Amino acid sequence: MHLFRNDYSEGAAPQIMDAVAACGGEQSVGYTEGDAHCEHARELIREACGCPDAMVEFCIGGTSANVICLSGMLRDWEGAICTRDAHIVVHETGALAACGRTSLPTDDADGFLTPEAAERVYQFQMGTGRHMTRPGAIYITDTTELGGVWSRERFDAICDWAHGHDLGIFLDGARLGSALTAPGNDLTLEHIASQVDAFYIGGTKNGMLMGEAIVICGHGEHAQRLREAFPFLQKERGGLLAKGFLLGAQFEAAFADAGDGSEALYWQLARHANACATRLREGLVEAGFDLYGNSTSNQVFVTVSEAQEARFAEEAGCETFYVLEDGQRVIRFVCSWATATEDVDELLGLVRGLA
Repeated sequence: MHLFRNDYSEGAAPQIMDAVAACGGEQSVGYTEGDAHCEHARELIREACGCPDAMVEFCIGGTSANVICLSGMLRDWEGAICTRDAHIVVHETGALAACGRTSLPTDDADGFLTPEAAERVYQFQMGTGRHMTRPGAIYITDTTELGGVWSRERFDAICDWAHGHDLGIFLDGARLGSALTAPGNDLTLEHIASQVDAFYIGGTKNGMLMGEAIVICGHGEHAQRLREAFPFLQKERGGLLAKGFLLGAQFEAAFADAGDGSEALYWQLARHANACATRLREGLVEAGFDLYGNSTSNQVFVTVSEAQEARFAEEAGCETFYVLEDGQRVIRFVCSWATATEDVDELLGLVRGLA
């Protein structure tokens, strides 16, 4: 059976592989510095973001992107307010702390950072002056760790709060493609770029071999600090790829004009993954399973028994995220650009047999 463990188990979409293969015999400047592929990719991304003066850089993966950007935005005595399940808190082996920066988690439980919870953390941290880590930025993700998709209203509310407290705003976009093509989404790349200091467009989890495109689009103090620090931090933190043109070639292919009036490949791949997830989500509900959380993206969370968890893990490679108080397990299925409708239907056959 096709495995639904994550959205980066496959190599890359054929169009991306073709773009990389076409670079095989070329000689390009290294380290993303001035090669034709990176420069063209930067132009395409700036155009897509509606931000002609954005600084666009390429990193190998999400952890390095998060660490480099937050390290550059924050001063030594500052931390990033985030949710308690944020990637920088639970899934990066303390990488941010190892680089001398602090995460400041709220009590938000659904993956969305709220102004109310952020305000409580802010007031607590500011309460004793220099004896506490001072909040310097907020960290949010789209999609959230539970696959939730930010609405424009919710997004603007937390950004307005951050602006009102003179905090930097960084958005982790590891699954931004899925978020912006999810059913009911009303956010756009342009609107995100108009509100945050920096964000990244995830490639690793949307059909590329590897790579994230970091967009530094703000003009305030935090963005300016990051613009200056980024080239040095990227090298220092091990996030600079010598054959950087290979990253540029992938994003160049992903955001190139399709030429037939259709949307760019990046959005096509994400939309396909979301459609497969929607089919799976509907089939699980129809079979009598309870969904967990608020995901409308390419991640599907569902509660199952311990016995069902074992079968799903063995047959479909799902991962367990939580064990609830009643003993039920929360497992996750993930669809990708490579998931086919027939794969979903095969899994749903197993679902109906275990219901």
